[in-house]
Amino acid sequence: MSGWLRALNSLAETGTEAVLVTVVTVKGSTPREAGAKMVVTRDKIYDTVGGGHLELKAIELARAMLRQSPLPDAPTIHRFPLGPSLGQCCGGEATLLLEPIQPPSFHIALFGAGHVGKALVKLLGDLPCRVTWIDPRDNIFPEIIPANVSPTISEEPESELDALAAGSFVLVMTHSHPLDQRILEAALRRDNFRYTGLIGSATKRARFLKRLRARGLGDVELSRLTCPIGVDGAGGKHPAEIAIAVAAQLLQVRDATPARLHPPLALVRGGTG
Repeated sequence: MSGWLRALNSLAETGTEAVLVTVVTVKGSTPREAGAKMVVTRDKIYDTVGGGHLELKAIELARAMLRQSPLPDAPTIHRFPLGPSLGQCCGGEATLLLEPIQPPSFHIALFGAGHVGKALVKLLGDLPCRVTWIDPRDNIFPEIIPANVSPTISEEPESELDALAAGSFVLVMTHSHPLDQRILEAALRRDNFRYTGLIGSATKRARFLKRLRARGLGDVELSRLTCPIGVDGAGGKHPAEIAIAVAAQLLQVRDATPARLHPPLALVRGGTG
Protein backbone atom coordinates (compact mmCIF):
# COMPACT_ATOMS: atom_id res chain seq x y z
CA MET A 1 0.00 0.00 0.00
CA SER A 2 1.30 3.46 -0.92
CA GLY A 3 2.49 5.77 1.82
CA TRP A 4 -0.17 8.35 1.09
CA LEU A 5 -2.94 5.73 1.25
CA ARG A 6 -1.68 4.31 4.54
CA ALA A 7 -1.59 7.87 5.86
CA LEU A 8 -5.20 8.55 4.85
CA ASN A 9 -6.36 5.36 6.58
CA SER A 10 -4.46 6.26 9.75
CA LEU A 11 -5.66 9.86 9.74
CA ALA A 12 -9.25 8.75 9.26
CA GLU A 13 -8.95 6.56 12.35
CA THR A 14 -7.73 9.50 14.46
CA GLY A 15 -10.15 11.98 12.88
CA THR A 16 -7.34 14.21 11.57
CA GLU A 17 -8.09 16.70 8.78
CA ALA A 18 -5.74 16.61 5.80
CA VAL A 19 -5.28 17.72 2.21
CA LEU A 20 -4.58 15.21 -0.55
CA VAL A 21 -2.30 16.72 -3.23
CA THR A 22 -2.33 15.00 -6.64
CA VAL A 23 -0.32 15.72 -9.77
CA VAL A 24 -3.14 15.58 -12.33
CA THR A 25 -1.35 16.63 -15.53
CA VAL A 26 2.23 17.27 -16.60
CA LYS A 27 3.88 18.80 -19.66
CA GLY A 28 7.54 18.51 -20.45
CA SER A 29 10.04 17.69 -17.73
CA THR A 30 8.59 17.54 -14.19
CA PRO A 31 9.76 16.10 -10.84
CA ARG A 32 7.01 13.44 -10.74
CA GLU A 33 4.58 11.85 -13.16
CA ALA A 34 0.84 12.43 -13.28
CA GLY A 35 -0.87 10.50 -10.50
CA ALA A 36 1.79 11.15 -7.85
CA LYS A 37 0.20 11.99 -4.49
CA MET A 38 1.09 13.54 -1.17
CA VAL A 39 -0.89 13.98 2.05
CA VAL A 40 -0.47 17.17 4.07
CA THR A 41 -1.67 17.73 7.65
CA ARG A 42 -1.08 20.72 9.90
CA ASP A 43 2.22 19.28 11.10
CA LYS A 44 3.20 16.31 8.90
CA ILE A 45 3.83 15.34 5.28
CA TYR A 46 3.27 11.85 3.84
CA ASP A 47 4.75 10.77 0.48
CA THR A 48 5.91 13.30 -2.13
CA VAL A 49 5.04 15.07 -5.38
CA GLY A 50 8.67 15.55 -6.28
CA GLY A 51 10.26 17.86 -3.76
CA GLY A 52 11.71 21.25 -4.52
CA HIS A 53 9.81 24.51 -4.85
CA LEU A 54 6.77 22.78 -6.36
CA GLU A 55 6.28 20.64 -3.29
CA LEU A 56 6.93 23.53 -0.93
CA LYS A 57 4.30 25.59 -2.72
CA ALA A 58 1.84 22.70 -2.56
CA ILE A 59 2.42 22.34 1.19
CA GLU A 60 1.94 26.07 1.66
CA LEU A 61 -1.37 26.02 -0.22
CA ALA A 62 -2.55 22.89 1.60
CA ARG A 63 -1.84 24.32 5.04
CA ALA A 64 -3.56 27.57 4.12
CA MET A 65 -6.60 25.42 3.32
CA LEU A 66 -6.28 23.57 6.65
CA ARG A 67 -6.24 26.88 8.55
CA GLN A 68 -9.74 27.65 7.30
CA SER A 69 -12.60 26.85 9.65
CA PRO A 70 -14.56 24.93 8.67
CA LEU A 71 -12.40 23.05 6.21
CA PRO A 72 -13.56 23.85 2.64
CA ASP A 73 -15.61 21.23 0.86
CA ALA A 74 -14.41 21.93 -2.68
CA PRO A 75 -11.02 20.95 -4.14
CA THR A 76 -8.83 23.50 -5.88
CA ILE A 77 -6.63 23.24 -8.99
CA HIS A 78 -3.30 25.04 -9.40
CA ARG A 79 -1.10 25.19 -12.53
CA PHE A 80 2.62 25.76 -12.14
CA PRO A 81 5.03 26.54 -15.01
CA LEU A 82 8.06 25.14 -13.20
CA GLY A 83 10.69 27.40 -14.72
CA PRO A 84 9.18 30.91 -14.61
CA SER A 85 7.04 30.64 -11.48
CA LEU A 86 9.08 28.38 -9.20
CA GLY A 87 12.65 28.62 -10.42
CA GLN A 88 12.98 24.86 -10.95
CA CYS A 89 15.31 23.63 -13.64
CA CYS A 90 12.83 21.06 -14.98
CA GLY A 91 11.22 23.65 -17.22
CA GLY A 92 7.95 21.73 -17.63
CA GLU A 93 4.50 22.36 -16.25
CA ALA A 94 2.53 20.60 -13.53
CA THR A 95 -1.10 20.92 -12.51
CA LEU A 96 -1.95 20.01 -8.92
CA LEU A 97 -5.31 19.09 -7.41
CA LEU A 98 -5.72 19.86 -3.70
CA GLU A 99 -8.56 17.94 -2.07
CA PRO A 100 -9.59 18.65 1.55
CA ILE A 101 -10.12 15.43 3.51
CA GLN A 102 -12.60 15.70 6.37
CA PRO A 103 -12.85 12.39 8.27
CA PRO A 104 -16.40 11.41 9.15
CA SER A 105 -17.42 12.63 12.61
CA PHE A 106 -19.77 9.63 12.86
CA HIS A 107 -17.47 7.26 14.78
CA ILE A 108 -18.76 3.91 16.03
CA ALA A 109 -16.94 1.62 18.46
CA LEU A 110 -18.35 -1.85 17.92
CA PHE A 111 -17.48 -4.39 20.61
CA GLY A 112 -17.99 -7.93 19.39
CA ALA A 113 -17.31 -9.75 16.12
CA GLY A 114 -20.04 -12.36 16.29
CA HIS A 115 -22.77 -12.94 13.73
CA VAL A 116 -24.61 -9.68 14.37
CA GLY A 117 -21.37 -7.70 14.52
CA LYS A 118 -20.30 -9.08 11.15
CA ALA A 119 -23.70 -8.34 9.61
CA LEU A 120 -23.66 -4.80 11.00
CA VAL A 121 -20.17 -4.08 9.68
CA LYS A 122 -21.32 -4.98 6.16
CA LEU A 123 -23.96 -2.24 6.39
CA LEU A 124 -21.72 0.32 8.05
CA GLY A 125 -19.12 -0.20 5.34
CA ASP A 126 -21.40 1.66 2.92
CA LEU A 127 -22.18 4.55 5.28
CA PRO A 128 -20.19 7.79 5.88
CA CYS A 129 -18.77 6.69 9.21
CA ARG A 130 -15.67 5.31 10.88
CA VAL A 131 -15.85 2.04 12.78
CA THR A 132 -13.44 0.71 15.36
CA TRP A 133 -14.26 -3.02 15.62
CA ILE A 134 -12.99 -4.56 18.85
CA ASP A 135 -12.83 -8.17 20.01
CA PRO A 136 -10.40 -10.07 22.29
CA ARG A 137 -10.36 -13.23 20.15
CA ASP A 138 -7.72 -14.07 17.54
CA ASN A 139 -8.82 -14.98 14.02
CA ILE A 140 -12.38 -13.75 14.63
CA PHE A 141 -12.45 -10.99 12.01
CA PRO A 142 -13.32 -11.85 8.39
CA GLU A 143 -10.66 -11.62 5.69
CA ILE A 144 -12.49 -8.87 3.82
CA ILE A 145 -13.27 -5.78 5.89
CA PRO A 146 -14.65 -2.45 4.60
CA ALA A 147 -12.12 0.35 4.22
CA ASN A 148 -13.78 2.49 6.89
CA VAL A 149 -13.55 -0.28 9.52
CA SER A 150 -10.47 -0.78 11.71
CA PRO A 151 -10.34 -4.19 13.48
CA THR A 152 -8.67 -4.25 16.87
CA ILE A 153 -7.75 -7.33 18.90
CA SER A 154 -7.63 -6.31 22.55
CA GLU A 155 -7.28 -8.50 25.63
CA GLU A 156 -8.99 -5.75 27.64
CA PRO A 157 -11.60 -4.33 25.27
CA GLU A 158 -12.94 -1.88 27.86
CA SER A 159 -9.59 -0.08 27.80
CA GLU A 160 -10.23 0.89 24.17
CA LEU A 161 -12.91 3.31 25.40
CA ASP A 162 -10.20 5.65 26.70
CA ALA A 163 -9.13 6.56 23.17
CA LEU A 164 -12.64 7.35 21.93
CA ALA A 165 -13.49 10.98 21.30
CA ALA A 166 -16.52 12.75 22.71
CA GLY A 167 -19.56 12.13 20.55
CA SER A 168 -18.60 8.55 19.67
CA PHE A 169 -21.21 5.79 19.40
CA VAL A 170 -20.63 2.65 21.48
CA LEU A 171 -22.24 -0.69 20.63
CA VAL A 172 -21.74 -3.70 22.89
CA MET A 173 -22.46 -7.19 21.56
CA THR A 174 -19.63 -9.46 22.70
CA HIS A 175 -19.68 -13.22 23.26
CA SER A 176 -19.48 -12.79 27.05
CA HIS A 177 -21.95 -11.21 29.49
CA PRO A 178 -19.21 -10.39 32.05
CA LEU A 179 -17.24 -8.67 29.29
CA ASP A 180 -20.37 -6.80 28.17
CA GLN A 181 -20.79 -5.57 31.74
CA ARG A 182 -17.20 -4.34 32.06
CA ILE A 183 -17.44 -2.42 28.78
CA LEU A 184 -20.82 -0.94 29.67
CA GLU A 185 -19.73 0.17 33.11
CA ALA A 186 -16.75 2.05 31.67
CA ALA A 187 -18.83 3.54 28.85
CA LEU A 188 -21.73 4.70 31.04
CA ARG A 189 -19.39 6.42 33.47
CA ARG A 190 -18.51 8.80 30.64
CA ASP A 191 -21.07 11.51 29.96
CA ASN A 192 -19.98 12.49 26.46
CA PHE A 193 -20.72 9.48 24.27
CA ARG A 194 -23.49 10.08 21.76
CA TYR A 195 -24.94 6.59 22.15
CA THR A 196 -24.26 3.53 24.31
CA GLY A 197 -26.18 0.44 23.24
CA LEU A 198 -26.30 -3.16 24.46
CA ILE A 199 -27.74 -5.97 22.37
CA GLY A 200 -30.33 -8.04 24.18
CA SER A 201 -33.85 -8.37 25.50
CA ALA A 202 -35.75 -6.41 28.14
CA THR A 203 -34.89 -9.20 30.57
CA LYS A 204 -31.19 -8.81 29.86
CA ARG A 205 -31.51 -5.06 30.33
CA ALA A 206 -33.12 -5.47 33.74
CA ARG A 207 -30.41 -7.92 34.81
CA PHE A 208 -27.64 -5.56 33.71
CA LEU A 209 -29.23 -2.54 35.36
CA LYS A 210 -29.30 -4.42 38.67
CA ARG A 211 -25.65 -5.41 38.35
CA LEU A 212 -24.54 -1.94 37.32
CA ARG A 213 -26.40 -0.34 40.23
CA ALA A 214 -24.54 -2.71 42.51
CA ARG A 215 -21.34 -1.35 40.95
CA GLY A 216 -22.31 2.17 42.03
CA LEU A 217 -23.90 3.57 38.88
CA GLY A 218 -26.91 5.80 39.49
CA ASP A 219 -29.93 6.91 37.51
CA VAL A 220 -28.01 9.52 35.53
CA GLU A 221 -25.42 7.05 34.29
CA LEU A 222 -27.96 4.32 33.61
CA SER A 223 -30.19 6.67 31.62
CA ARG A 224 -27.46 6.68 28.97
CA LEU A 225 -28.05 3.01 28.20
CA THR A 226 -30.03 1.93 25.16
CA CYS A 227 -31.17 -1.68 25.49
CA PRO A 228 -32.77 -3.36 23.62
CA ILE A 229 -31.29 -1.80 20.49
CA GLY A 230 -32.78 -1.20 17.06
CA VAL A 231 -35.62 0.90 15.68
CA ASP A 232 -39.08 0.14 16.97
CA GLY A 233 -41.20 -2.08 14.75
CA ALA A 234 -38.30 -3.84 12.99
CA GLY A 235 -38.78 -7.44 14.03
CA GLY A 236 -36.79 -10.55 13.27
CA LYS A 237 -33.92 -12.38 14.94
CA HIS A 238 -31.75 -13.06 11.90
CA PRO A 239 -28.37 -11.25 12.24
CA ALA A 240 -28.99 -9.25 9.07
CA GLU A 241 -32.44 -8.15 10.29
CA ILE A 242 -31.05 -7.05 13.63
CA ALA A 243 -28.20 -5.24 11.89
CA ILE A 244 -30.62 -3.27 9.69
CA ALA A 245 -32.66 -2.21 12.73
CA VAL A 246 -29.55 -1.17 14.65
CA ALA A 247 -28.02 0.75 11.74
CA ALA A 248 -31.30 2.61 11.30
CA GLN A 249 -31.30 3.59 14.97
CA LEU A 250 -27.71 4.82 14.81
CA LEU A 251 -28.68 7.07 11.90
CA GLN A 252 -31.69 8.35 13.83
CA VAL A 253 -29.52 9.26 16.82
CA ARG A 254 -26.85 10.80 14.57
CA ASP A 255 -29.43 13.15 13.11
CA ALA A 256 -31.29 13.82 16.36
CA THR A 257 -31.22 17.03 18.34
CA PRO A 258 -29.25 16.99 21.64
CA ALA A 259 -32.45 16.68 23.67
CA ARG A 260 -33.04 13.23 22.20
CA LEU A 261 -29.57 11.81 22.69
CA HIS A 262 -30.26 9.85 25.88
CA PRO A 263 -33.68 8.19 25.55
CA PRO A 264 -35.43 6.40 28.40
CA LEU A 265 -34.11 3.05 29.55
CA ALA A 266 -37.06 1.12 28.09
CA LEU A 267 -36.24 2.02 24.50
CA VAL A 268 -37.12 0.08 21.35
CA ARG A 269 -36.42 -3.47 20.40
CA GLY A 270 -33.84 -5.71 18.77
CA GLY A 271 -31.39 -8.46 19.60
CA THR A 272 -31.34 -11.54 21.71
CA GLY A 273 -29.80 -12.56 24.98
